[in-house]
Amino acid sequence: MIGKLNHVAIAVPDLDKATRTYRETLGARVSAPQLEPEHGVTVAFVELANTKIELLHPLGDNSPIAKFLARNPDGGVHHLCYEVDDIVAAREKLRALGARVLGDGEPKIGAHGKPVLFLNPKDFSGALIEIEQA
Repeated sequence: MIGKLNHVAIAVPDLDKATRTYRETLGARVSAPQLEPEHGVTVAFVELANTKIELLHPLGDNSPIAKFLARNPDGGVHHLCYEVDDIVAAREKLRALGARVLGDGEPKIGAHGKPVLFLNPKDFSGALIEIEQA
C-alpha cells in the first residue's frame, strides 16, 4: 500500500539555525521557509536525492509542534511521511485493519499541496505516520 518515503519531519526550536546547519555544514539544498497556518507550522525542506527532510517550527502557541518542543526542547524526529496512490482508499484499508486515523479522518492539504492524513503512533510502534497522496 505505501510507496516511497516522502520525508522525515524534524521539529526544530530555531528554524534559521537548522536551515543554516543543513545548508552550510552538510551542503544541502534547503527551501525558503513557508508558513502553513492551517497546520500551525513554518516549514523548510531539505532536498535530498532520494527524499526530503521537513524542518518544522511552531507557528503560534497552539501549534502541535510547540507542544512537541515543550516535551523535547532540543527538537527531534516528529513523523515519517509515506506516499500512497489513493489517500481515501488507503484510509479505508488502514481503518479496516484497525489503524486509527487522527483528527476528523478527512484528508487535509499538506505543505506539498497534496492531501494528507496522520495515523495514531500507538498503532505504529510509537512513530507518528503521515500518508500523502502521490
